[in-house]
Amino acid sequence: MCDAVHDARELAGRIEFLHRHVFGLGADLKQELVAELAAALPPLTAAAAGDDPRGSAWLSYAHGVAALASGHTALEMPVLGFGCWKLPEDSTAETVCSAIGSGWRHLDCAADYANEKQVGEGIRLAIERGHIGSRSDLFITSKLWNNFHRREHVGPALARTLADLGTDYVDLYLVHFPIPLKYVDPAVRYPPGWIHDPEAEAPRMEEDNVTLAETWGALEEECLAGRCRRIGLSNHNVQAIRGLLAGCKIPPAVLQVELHPFLTQEKLIRFCKSRDIVVTGFSPLGAGSYVALGTAAPEESVLREEAVKAIASKHGVSPAQVILRWGLQRGTTLVPKTTKPARMVENIDIFGFELAEDEMAALSGLNKGRRFNDPGVFCELAFGSFCPIYE
Repeated sequence: MCDAVHDARELAGRIEFLHRHVFGLGADLKQELVAELAAALPPLTAAAAGDDPRGSAWLSYAHGVAALASGHTALEMPVLGFGCWKLPEDSTAETVCSAIGSGWRHLDCAADYANEKQVGEGIRLAIERGHIGSRSDLFITSKLWNNFHRREHVGPALARTLADLGTDYVDLYLVHFPIPLKYVDPAVRYPPGWIHDPEAEAPRMEEDNVTLAETWGALEEECLAGRCRRIGLSNHNVQAIRGLLAGCKIPPAVLQVELHPFLTQEKLIRFCKSRDIVVTGFSPLGAGSYVALGTAAPEESVLREEAVKAIASKHGVSPAQVILRWGLQRGTTLVPKTTKPARMVENIDIFGFELAEDEMAALSGLNKGRRFNDPGVFCELAFGSFCPIYE
């Protein structure tokens, strides 16, 4: 039921694509091109259980996909997603458009990133410039922020995200953190951030007493209504997932957590695989984004490790490509970020080589349990509130 409502949108997108790229050609050439395009596109058929009517070719690019469970029909997510965290507001639209033009088809967004309007503009530009035919060529992930965990706030929060992105559905909607905070009216401040009232004499975080079960029930309703095709979690642990699975109607399709060679989280990945939950790694290249936040030092970069550089030299690729390839071969999906066009191309070009078992072991052996994105650390550093979610 969640996916059937998108069939008409897909057909409309195909018609739009054909008109944009075929209009103005001579009749014979137009007919030939339309025939070729029609042959390349999967046929639209009535939805059947376990079969996405668009087929596996709907992503229209050669990179890998991961099958997402927890639905009546199959849904494939690109294994590489373009991370939109910390993209500068004034350049986000062009950055996103450039990423799509470089081949990225999965955008990893969040209300708290404060740039979903600009991401939406980047998508519009990508369609306008012919990088994609329509929004349905993309897989879009977004996340529910902490202030909107109560049942009555989930729907409006998702509606705001959809309006900002310029779409009527997201492919995946995640609970961003297991840290419910007291509600802040978006008319007062959006996104609310971590502090409840920045103008208060002593600004601080204010936690709310909301269960994950309450939040999840509202997410299930949004999924059944077609406003999100899958739902999942971010920054949650095994205990939280176990509790959720014990009573939910729609199980989480994805868990997004910090993953890199300094934080391999092998037991968590193994548990998720046993429950058909796809694991996505954010910050797969490690410390880079956290230096400015004060939770990492420049010398903690995994890209500087001699083992990484040696493997990169052997394969004729960059250290970043080695790390991303390691993540894929572990069976996880990844959402790296960059603002540099050359890096956009480099980060997605990791399908032409394979790491040997000893190379995989050497990279995994760098694990030191080093977590850069830890609310138990940064909430106290930045906001004076001790808010641990990991032991």
